[in-house]
Amino acid sequence: MTVTHARRRERLAALLPAHEADAILVTRGVNVRYLTGLASSNAAVLVRADARATLATDSRYAETARRACSDIEVVEERDVAGCLVVMADRVAVEAHDMPVADYFRLGEDLLRLTGAVESVRRVKDEAEIDLLRDACAITDQAFSDVLPMLRPGVTERDIARALESRMIELGAEKPAFDSIVASGPNGSIPHHSPSDRPLERGDLVTMDFGALHGGYHADMTRTVAIGEPAPWQRELYDLVRAAQRAGRHAVRPGAAAHEVDAAAREVIAQAGYGDYFGHGLGHGVGLEIHEAPFLSPLKPEPDHEHARLEDRVPVTVEPGVYLPGRGGVRIEDTLVTRDDGPELLTRTTKELLVL
Repeated sequence: MTVTHARRRERLAALLPAHEADAILVTRGVNVRYLTGLASSNAAVLVRADARATLATDSRYAETARRACSDIEVVEERDVAGCLVVMADRVAVEAHDMPVADYFRLGEDLLRLTGAVESVRRVKDEAEIDLLRDACAITDQAFSDVLPMLRPGVTERDIARALESRMIELGAEKPAFDSIVASGPNGSIPHHSPSDRPLERGDLVTMDFGALHGGYHADMTRTVAIGEPAPWQRELYDLVRAAQRAGRHAVRPGAAAHEVDAAAREVIAQAGYGDYFGHGLGHGVGLEIHEAPFLSPLKPEPDHEHARLEDRVPVTVEPGVYLPGRGGVRIEDTLVTRDDGPELLTRTTKELLVL
């Protein structure tokens, strides 16, 4: 993917003249990987305004770097930031990530940039979307394969382990994040950690999980019923499903992130459950499980460069309603904005499955 990485560096380099920078020193690991292809615990890359780049890493990764990053200069050095910062005059650094101690060590005259690489990462190329699509396919299949084990007596922890094991068997590097399995009254806790509580007939069970594939993160949530659901449970499920549908339909290039959030939130609020949906509607996914953009009620400044969605931006849409002491419902998909309508990457049914 050397050509792809070169194009990414060109997009980043194009931002530098506006900040009067000759180069940017990228030290955040996920951003180094995005720009070079090297995944390392100790690496940095200097990208100059003409898009030429120098990658520094230590002896543990040097040979891998030379093989994977054959189109750029590779320097073998333990102090990766220190050896690169002297290679240009007006150097910008990742102010949102660099420790204060490193900033003062490297030089107080450094320019401070926030989120420059993240702004480039926000719009995905088709190679990235292919990896996300594969990660979501693994996630979908793992859910289908594990469904038969959901029955009274099986614990939340059992289900989480089964989902994670199955995703790895299907080709995932590992789970994209710690899986959530919340049954019965635990469903009112959006980020409940799986426990030894056994499933019971009459439970709603929320499962939030995803596969990591090729460095890219899938994210999906489904809620199912163990036995015939009570009327209030079905009503709650239908409400969240309607809100999720409204949110998905609002995802399009040009849409403001807070307006997408509002499309789903208003459905829940009009039904009288607005106080029980406390988190944002969704977030971007890619090399990180949570990355820009963030779909929330917060309104950015109108002239903010990321005030509106663009083509080829993957996001999640995950409304939920959480009733303390009773349970909850959340439904989540990963999808990609497209000019001709959003592309759904997690395709498992959103019908209420009664097991």
